[in-house]
Amino acid sequence: MRNRITDIAGIRVGHAHDARVVSGTTAILFDAAVVAGIDVRGGGPGTRETDLLDPERTVERIDALVLSGGSTFGLDAGAGVVAWLAGAGRGFPIGDVRVPIVPGAILFDLLNGGDKNWGRFSPYRDLGYAAAAAADEDFALGTVGAGYGARTANLKGGLGSASSLVDGTRARVGALVAVNAFGRVTVGEGRQFWAAPFERDGEFGGLGFPAAMPEDAFTWPRVALPGANTTLAVVATDAALTKAQARRLAVMAQDGLSRAIHPVHTPLDGDVVFAVSTGRVPLADPVTDLARIGAAAADTLARAVAIGTHAATSPPGSSMPPAWRDLWGG
Repeated sequence: MRNRITDIAGIRVGHAHDARVVSGTTAILFDAAVVAGIDVRGGGPGTRETDLLDPERTVERIDALVLSGGSTFGLDAGAGVVAWLAGAGRGFPIGDVRVPIVPGAILFDLLNGGDKNWGRFSPYRDLGYAAAAAADEDFALGTVGAGYGARTANLKGGLGSASSLVDGTRARVGALVAVNAFGRVTVGEGRQFWAAPFERDGEFGGLGFPAAMPEDAFTWPRVALPGANTTLAVVATDAALTKAQARRLAVMAQDGLSRAIHPVHTPLDGDVVFAVSTGRVPLADPVTDLARIGAAAADTLARAVAIGTHAATSPPGSSMPPAWRDLWGG
């Protein structure tokens, strides 16, 4: 297993970034259309085509998801993913036409020091197309894709992913996250991660919790930059879920952000969690199995947050906090 969301069969992930702009895009493609849901907790979200994920909407499945930097400009990345899928003949059939269904969400990274004077059109449509074209089961973590220009309160943010088997079921869950939080991912200004209790096999350093909680553990992280945040996540399972069950999975998975970031879901964040089901493993018990899958998804997402921050490096030309690796090594 890769310890990636792509451990769920039928999922591929691609990244594209622009080093001059210090921003990027991540596309999550599905070999076959999937059931999906969403939960939005942040006070300042930016989304695309998410209303159709409500259980009562007509369209049952989606073809891809896109996470992007660039704030409102980054919503253009979805058009690039749609263009790539259309070229591949993918989409919701309407007569002899196919319409690719690509919900997405954006994070704010416009104040990170990159050159945002891109002229009449932003680069995000092209970045979305390139990210979709690059989608594969193996993909990089850290300063890539939607995590390229991301930051946290005290450290460079990044793109993280993790996966796990769900105890008591035959299902697996995976998570992918672009960490761009107002809060801290580490305990105060130290090197240990809030997600430490959920770590597996030293995947983000094996440092555990501090022996004693430092005085700055719960202090206000920094001067507020309105609109300058947002953590975007996707959790996936191979369990067969309905749209309503996918929505519940997204709700439960949000707890993973609460376990890994402090504070979180503030008016200054636009936190969004998507949940998708590839439907390959039937549920033996629709209630109990879903509860187990949701609990595992929250733990897995917490790990992905720490993994993404641990893997991040400082891009040239940015004005962001140092990366974890700059301060404490690999």
